[in-house]
Amino acid sequence: MANIVVMAVSMIARLTGILAESAADHAVIDVGGVGYLVLASARTLTAIGPVGGQVMVFTEMQVREDAMTLFAFGSAGERDWFRLLTSVQGVGGKVALAILSTLDADELSRAVAHEDKAMVARANGVGPKLAQRIVMELKDKVGGVALGPAGALPKAAGGVSADAVSALANLGFRPVEAGAAVAAAEAELGDDASLDALVRLALKKAAR
Repeated sequence: MANIVVMAVSMIARLTGILAESAADHAVIDVGGVGYLVLASARTLTAIGPVGGQVMVFTEMQVREDAMTLFAFGSAGERDWFRLLTSVQGVGGKVALAILSTLDADELSRAVAHEDKAMVARANGVGPKLAQRIVMELKDKVGGVALGPAGALPKAAGGVSADAVSALANLGFRPVEAGAAVAAAEAELGDDASLDALVRLALKKAAR
C-alpha cells in the first residue's frame, strides 16, 4: 500500500461569510458566492449559530495526495490545539475534531498536564493506547507554556492577535510558542497595537 502524505497548509487562515449549511460534522460557508465546505467540532458548529447568519471562523487546510480538507474553528486557541493534536502519530483531522468536540481547552490542558489518558479516551475513536500517546507527547510541547488559571493555552481572541499568531506559525513556530509570544507582545504593546508591531515584538520574544 502506498504511503499517503498529509500536509497542513495555512493558505486560508480564516473565513468570513454567511452560514449556508450546517450538519453534525460540517458546515458550508458562503464567501462572496463561493461555498466553502469545512469540517468542524461539535463545539464550533454549535457556536457559529443558525443558517443564514454571518460567521467568522479560523481555518486549517490539510492536503493529501487524494484530497484537500478545510477545517474550521471557533477560536484561534481551538485551532492551536488541533495543530498540536494532529502532530501526534495516529491522530488525523477527524480524530482531533472528536477530541475537541468532547473536551474544551481547559479540560484538554488539564488532561495533558496530569497525564489523564482516561479523560482523552472519552472522545470517539480514541482508545487507551492512543490516549496515552497523546498525553505523553503533548506534555513536553505544552509544559513550557505559561498556562492560565484553569490550565488553558494562551490564545488570541481574534482580529490582529489571531493574524499575528498565524504569521508566526507560518514562520515555523509551534502554535503554543506563537500564542505565548503574541500574548506577551500584546500585553506590552496594548490592545491597539498594529499587526506589524505585534508580529515584530512577538518574533523577538519567541526567539529568546
